[in-house]
Amino acid sequence: MIAKTEEDYNGLKEIGKIVASIRDALVQKVKPGITTLELDELAGELFEKAGAVSAPKGEYDFPGYTCISVNEEVAHGIPGKRVIQEGDLVNIDVSGSKNGYFADTGISVVVGQGEAILTKICNVAKEAFEAGLKKAKPGSKKSGIGKAVIQTARQNGLTVIKNLTGHGVGRSIHEAPDHVYNYFEPWDDELLKEGMVIAFEPFISTEEEEVFQMDDGWTYVTKKSFVAQIEHTLILTKNGPIITTI
Repeated sequence: MIAKTEEDYNGLKEIGKIVASIRDALVQKVKPGITTLELDELAGELFEKAGAVSAPKGEYDFPGYTCISVNEEVAHGIPGKRVIQEGDLVNIDVSGSKNGYFADTGISVVVGQGEAILTKICNVAKEAFEAGLKKAKPGSKKSGIGKAVIQTARQNGLTVIKNLTGHGVGRSIHEAPDHVYNYFEPWDDELLKEGMVIAFEPFISTEEEEVFQMDDGWTYVTKKSFVAQIEHTLILTKNGPIITTI
């Protein structure tokens, strides 16, 4: 989507604020003993209270209001009976719509005291996000974002997941540009545009660079790596990106 009007900006900011508040509410509730289903049920209540619609459920009939992924699960984890444990790595991914505008956000957190590597990948994901954010300028090549992400990962002895990417968002949950890579693709020379709305989401991995889908048809996992993600919806402007999901 290219945001052009005041209505566009206000609508994007409104749904961005809603999904960010749901994300933060769930992160606050991520404690040992709670199930991923209990977290998701809270999200459903908050969506209803805000007059918004869960994008996974509304657009794709996903079996949950949010995607909650634990440890080996990287993305699109289905909420259920899984009990959160001390030391788990948990990813909360919240996307939704209101009045025809969409926003997408997510974050990985460590529950209590976890392995040092888990805290490291979460911190590096944030660092990579900040590095990519500096490249998210109208007139710049889209590939510069991914280049900044993978450089940050490698400087910290880590890598990225290459088959999960950011994407356009705004009037639907997934739209052009189809991919915002987390690594450098020289041929990906599309120029970023004023008002372009993207979901930028670095996935920082300890070792593997690809995920595979489980038999449930939704959940993406790794075989032996831990992965941390951070995601925000951005509106690109000449004065710097506006983060709607902060």
